[in-house]
Amino acid sequence: MGSTKKKNSLNSARLFHQFTSIWRFNFDVIQSNMSKRTTIQDLAQATGLSTATVDRALNGRPNVSARAVARVAEAAEQLGYHASGLARFRAEAATRPSMRLGFVLQKPKQAFYQSFAAQLQTAAHARSDIRITCDIRFPQSQGIDAYASVIETTAATSDAIAIVAPNHPRLAQLVETIARSGTPVFTLLNDLAVQHRTAYFGTDNMKVGRLAAWMLTTLIKQPGELAIFVGSGRWYGHMMRETGFQGYLRQHAPDFSLLDSIVNLDTRQVTYEATRDLLNRRPHVKGVYVAGGGMEGAISALRELRPPGRVGLVVNELTHESQTALVDRYVAMVLATPLEALCRRCINAMTKTQHDRKDVGQIFLDPSIYLPESF
Repeated sequence: MGSTKKKNSLNSARLFHQFTSIWRFNFDVIQSNMSKRTTIQDLAQATGLSTATVDRALNGRPNVSARAVARVAEAAEQLGYHASGLARFRAEAATRPSMRLGFVLQKPKQAFYQSFAAQLQTAAHARSDIRITCDIRFPQSQGIDAYASVIETTAATSDAIAIVAPNHPRLAQLVETIARSGTPVFTLLNDLAVQHRTAYFGTDNMKVGRLAAWMLTTLIKQPGELAIFVGSGRWYGHMMRETGFQGYLRQHAPDFSLLDSIVNLDTRQVTYEATRDLLNRRPHVKGVYVAGGGMEGAISALRELRPPGRVGLVVNELTHESQTALVDRYVAMVLATPLEALCRRCINAMTKTQHDRKDVGQIFLDPSIYLPESF
């Protein structure tokens, strides 16, 4: 019995010694491998490049030649660098053709144009076959000089340019000049310089106006007065929406009366003041359509002066504010530009101009329709 216990004790000691020996061996191997782990400095020495250049190559930063990125990828694979797969991906990406696409939007503080800019970047990054740099700029004011300046500056450094801009002879002439110089010009949301631009991407604005009129006349049970806000006569798209709105009323709802169009300059404050004035002067107004920007002002005025649903309100573009107003029943319908599809199709068309300069024409996208029960 005593000898058995002694034997078991010796076996346990022997097993413990073997375990600790194996553990120490593995620890030494791991420690040795860690001490020999390839670093950026090793890659720099192997390629003859600076550590800063190697770091930029590995992280996909600019100002690194495709040749240098390839050298870093080759060295990373040979030396067993832990991120050799990423280095190889960077090398492959560096050999893709590249384009610089310019975009001129407006009103950078508006939620809609912030979403517009984000969707453009998303659509550009989704292209795996070409490296696209998006140069997105905004005019410093709503004056024609400001638009002309930013369009000209953006076009000078772009392979193709897409713009949101009003209709004006000076801008039409500028588009012609840019197009003749070899830079394709695309128009977004509002069509201008039709003879010289490559394509228009946006909704069919006359159709949008007719949809707004249909909604209001269907919603309102008894005919009455309707009002429409437009940004200004400089926006062809707004005029087309106004024409569509009027045309529908004449054809299908002649018992409704349309008040004179109200210019709101696409601004929240002007729309707010004009809506308050309208509701005070014309207490029996039954419906309002904001054909351009500034819808936030109309929503605020209705919240202050009318209960939900008393006045039918149709607006353009889905934002947090218009969605909240839909849910609260202050807005009857939102007609939204399908930004994801528009940006994807526009960028695809712009990249094709690198090889094919053929005019595309008008590309109409159906508006997205949101109702109070959509959420």
